Amino acid sequence: MATTRRELLRLGAGAAALLAMPGRLPGQEGGLITRAIPNTGHELPIVGIGTARRYDVGPEAADRAPLREVLATFARLGGSVIDTAPSYGAAEQVCGDIVRELGNRDRLFIATKISLRGLSGRDAGIAQMQQSMTRFGTEHIDLMQIHSLNDWQTQLELIREWKEEGRLGSIGITTSFDRQYADFENVMREDGIDAIQVDYAIDNRGAEERILPLAAERRLAVLVNLPFSRGRTFERAGSRALPDWAADYGIESWAQYFLKWVVSHPAVTVAIPGTARLDYLIDNLAAARGAMPDEAARQRMLSYFESL
Repeated sequence: MATTRRELLRLGAGAAALLAMPGRLPGQEGGLITRAIPNTGHELPIVGIGTARRYDVGPEAADRAPLREVLATFARLGGSVIDTAPSYGAAEQVCGDIVRELGNRDRLFIATKISLRGLSGRDAGIAQMQQSMTRFGTEHIDLMQIHSLNDWQTQLELIREWKEEGRLGSIGITTSFDRQYADFENVMREDGIDAIQVDYAIDNRGAEERILPLAAERRLAVLVNLPFSRGRTFERAGSRALPDWAADYGIESWAQYFLKWVVSHPAVTVAIPGTARLDYLIDNLAAARGAMPDEAARQRMLSYFESL
């Protein structure tokens, strides 16, 4: 039987109790599957955490406590990639505060962005990157991305320089807008880029046409945001049961179904679903274990979803 998100919410206290116990959780045998950033060889677990909206909270301990629990458990279970941005309200500051409190920066792969809105120029980019480093208490950011191609010519030159100086591990670009794809492809062909970030989901497959094939051709890592299409995939699935054959891939929930469909694309490196609850974290990370669907299985998964 499929475990729904609603059921997992009811199991939240039980999940927390299980996490306090030694040993592995049920369904978490084995390590997380990883994929490498082609240009650097850095291995990343294929499911990470996105922080837009969900981590935009105030300084109150009650608001931050669930997020602190998620980020602590995430690293303990082998998770690594946390994606944030200065433009996500307080999210970057909140993540930085929690990571510094936990002291687990060395276990994480921090991806953030130059996220200029109404600003441009080197000084603006430098100020924002220095602010990000201060927030995380670090002098090194694992992946710096140019958000939505804003002022990309100037900022790409800048982050190349910072990478050469050792202050950045990898550099990349992002978009969540199909209308930017033509320009996005042109920037992907620029030398020195290591990664891209795009939206991609079982009901949002526009990136399959040109972006993902070009990423594979250019040997770029691919971070996928919105793998649940802002919840629309769950709305379509509703309370329907998973197909019996989903168990062949260790799939026990619709979240795992949607994530495994995304991360089994050969060009995808890591999916970064927004994750601010402990039970969601456990559910999502289970998609980074066990058998992965091949192309035939992915087509079967897509056909079943479209039949709903």
